[in-house]
Amino acid sequence: MTHGDAKMRALLISANMEQINMPVLPFGPACVVSAAQQAGHDVTLVDLMFESDVNAVLGEAIAALRPECIGISVRNIDDQNSEAPQFLLRDIRDVIASCRTLSDAPVVVGGAGYSIFPESALDYLEADMGIAGEGEAAFPMLLSYLECAKDVAEIPGLHIRGGRVCKPRAHIQQLDAFELPKPELLAVSANKNPDPWMPVQTRRGCPFHCTYCTTPTIEGAHLRKRRPEQVVAWLGDWVAAGYRNFFFVDNTFNFPPSYAKELCRLMIANKLDIQWQGIIYPQKVDAELVQLMAEAGCVHVSLGFESGCERMLRNLDKHFTPEEVRVIAARLGDCGIERMGFLLLGAPGETRESVEESLAFADSLSLEMLSVTPGVRICPDTPLAVTAAANGAVSRQDNLLYPRFYLEDNVAEWLPTYLKQWAAERPYVLL
Repeated sequence: MTHGDAKMRALLISANMEQINMPVLPFGPACVVSAAQQAGHDVTLVDLMFESDVNAVLGEAIAALRPECIGISVRNIDDQNSEAPQFLLRDIRDVIASCRTLSDAPVVVGGAGYSIFPESALDYLEADMGIAGEGEAAFPMLLSYLECAKDVAEIPGLHIRGGRVCKPRAHIQQLDAFELPKPELLAVSANKNPDPWMPVQTRRGCPFHCTYCTTPTIEGAHLRKRRPEQVVAWLGDWVAAGYRNFFFVDNTFNFPPSYAKELCRLMIANKLDIQWQGIIYPQKVDAELVQLMAEAGCVHVSLGFESGCERMLRNLDKHFTPEEVRVIAARLGDCGIERMGFLLLGAPGETRESVEESLAFADSLSLEMLSVTPGVRICPDTPLAVTAAANGAVSRQDNLLYPRFYLEDNVAEWLPTYLKQWAAERPYVLL
């Protein structure tokens, strides 16, 4: 490519093939591809989710495009199963190795999973570079810098294998500056999915600091929002293309409540005739918001209360009480919205009494589904990691890339077996 030519040819590969919960459409990679195309680059998205012959797919795509840069999106590091964890980066390392045999283009990794472990994951995957944090600004910038042979050290969030770290990652303040991916960009993946729920993201960042959570690391603590009008117009484009099932992947759909209500009112006013699901933080969910959600098409919510013991909620740095969870769960149920609860057991301070209290509390809510997880994945830059290192559960030198779980000594021996027996009598419980 000659200096001054505006375009770089790039291939962006969504390497996520994990289908344990549901096959997820590559919304994040599509956002990055859309931003790079908006910047004038020639970028193709390849989704490996439903591909049986990965090498053949990669070979065909690389031969057709002849990319000058290859991006690999890393969504998950492991499956977070404490009893028999599956380390997912091995398959992604194989994808990168295949790309190396087919092209001499530099390989750059990114994505939510990568952003939690930017240095250790980069070393393990043996890629050339990695982008930690949001890629819509950084990836097009990287392509332009590579095209002009500029020093990539100026790019925020970029890591170079060998230990060289460039400027700190920067969060996009105006999400509306980047268009949401057009239906045709995700339609190929959607059409291969037997039950596609289109991901929707209206907000990034989380103001809460739950002790184990990586969202502040990935997205920052400052909440940034898209204009509801832009989101609803995008939903309308998908409806016009023949889709009506959506999944709001915002970490807390109900925060701030005023924004959530405005979004619902616009969906109702536009008569989209959709059904959707979302994630609720069980605080500040009044009757008006629940009614608006139901009228806007909400059919299912994930209710991550994690514990039914008030002491453990404080230990996890949650800002709600069991009684608030009870009231919100009842409101959702009264409006016909299906509820899936989540319990996360074994965190610091857990006892047999607090486990039994949490299970009895969850039982009393009469939820449609309940996911119960023994053990808490320890991730870097979280309060849980500090606690785990302080009490010797992990070494301070452990980079935590390989899955490590915190399970309080008081409950470690009996909890997994006890939960299996408890769940066996309750068909609505998932372990």
